Amino acid sequence: MQSDYLDHDAIGLADLVRKRKVSARELLETAIARAEAANPAINAIVLKDYDAARQRASREHANGEEDVIGDGALAGVPYLVKDLGLPVKGLRMSMGSRHYRHFIPDEDAPLVTATRAAGLNIFGKTSTSEMGQMPYTEPELFGPCRNPWSLDHTPGGSSGGSAAAVAAGIVPLAHASDGGGSIRIPASCCGLFGLKPSRGRQPSNAVPAPGDLGIDHAVSRSVRDSALLLDLTSGNADRPMGAPGTFLAAASEPCKPLHIAFVTDPMLAPTLSADARAALDDAAQLAASLGHHIEPVSLGIDFASLREAFLMIWSVSAESLVLGADQITGRKPNREEFEIATWTMGHIGRKFGERELPAALEAQRQVSAKLADLMTRYDVILCATLASAPIKIGEMQPTAVEKMQMRAVTTVPVEPLMRKLLTEVSNKAFAWAGCTELFNLTGQPAMSVPLYWNARGLPIGVQFATRDGGEAMLLRLAAQLETARPWFDRRPPLMPARS
Repeated sequence: MQSDYLDHDAIGLADLVRKRKVSARELLETAIARAEAANPAINAIVLKDYDAARQRASREHANGEEDVIGDGALAGVPYLVKDLGLPVKGLRMSMGSRHYRHFIPDEDAPLVTATRAAGLNIFGKTSTSEMGQMPYTEPELFGPCRNPWSLDHTPGGSSGGSAAAVAAGIVPLAHASDGGGSIRIPASCCGLFGLKPSRGRQPSNAVPAPGDLGIDHAVSRSVRDSALLLDLTSGNADRPMGAPGTFLAAASEPCKPLHIAFVTDPMLAPTLSADARAALDDAAQLAASLGHHIEPVSLGIDFASLREAFLMIWSVSAESLVLGADQITGRKPNREEFEIATWTMGHIGRKFGERELPAALEAQRQVSAKLADLMTRYDVILCATLASAPIKIGEMQPTAVEKMQMRAVTTVPVEPLMRKLLTEVSNKAFAWAGCTELFNLTGQPAMSVPLYWNARGLPIGVQFATRDGGEAMLLRLAAQLETARPWFDRRPPLMPARS
């Protein structure tokens, strides 16, 4: 089953189960075997729940035959959930943090309930940066997660564990979440498809956070898997699979010629690398060859001010998860249980949030209105997902001097020093991962599509966004691009080539 397993996406695997060509238990054992083989190298899975998954995958009949439990559209397909923000009953949710490492939710999140109803069999949880704060996945608690395309490089973050697991062929798709790019960034780094749905599209278990930046979905090897999962978790679960008007149907429909705004602004990054620009130009040429009208556009946004607004909203959210952790775990947080950068961000939120959050939310409102107006003239925006190829492990970690400064400002919160430190540290992150946050602020759906690999064999995705609620349009376009430039059979060294 090992080689056949890699030849199918989730829809294909579920079809094999329905036709009794393979059992759910056999699929699970294949996924577990692949996890045990690959995980020592990539460190993507941080919690195993194999035995419970085995019980769900099969039941014994009088004649000894195995059968899948459940009849959802993806029944029997093995699945992994990101270890951040999505409670799974009975499974630890550490969020990459020493403080949360013993926290065990006592009920499933609504999205997990929908995931189970779809028939997906959760057998583990994947690594994330601590509290999802960083665009790479190197939590001190578990150690760095590595990219199957090059073990010296990051799989991105904060859904790096999920992306690495999918790229390594452990599962065909995995849960991911996106508050500043955390679906699209790792999708770009790992040569996967990553769709961030519209704000409010998915059911949420969380207390509303300022700015409402985050949303859950998945990273996948195929476009249609992402489309079907969105149907099953966002309100179309009761409709026949692929029925007209569903996202899966959209992914199989022809894509009409689109008016595409081609944006080469580096967004919150200072510039785009030659690799990122090459990927972007290549995507524009491909789209034009498919009949789309490409028009260079400058967004005309004050990205320096927008960056400050994003950081303020982000830091206030960090404050609630870090300094307010006792509201979740029942234990008072302390500095030794958090990475110093996370602890510092929480303190920045506490120091400035009350005064500066209203202005940040107004800046969010204004940029959302500006982009909504732009989308009355264009169908889609094409822009970079990342400012460069995947970075090396450790490249963005705070230096010893920066850590010393962080300890100082969380002990004595002097405002000028806090602002200076925030600027310096965020400069480093945004220089690589500053192209995705805009669409978290606006709430628009956006996707990273794997169309380009650089000379070193590292994937570099490109980003498309559209108006609020326009996932169907993005999925039509993605499926068209997937047909024109197939990526499903491009496999990293940790995923054996097709024989």
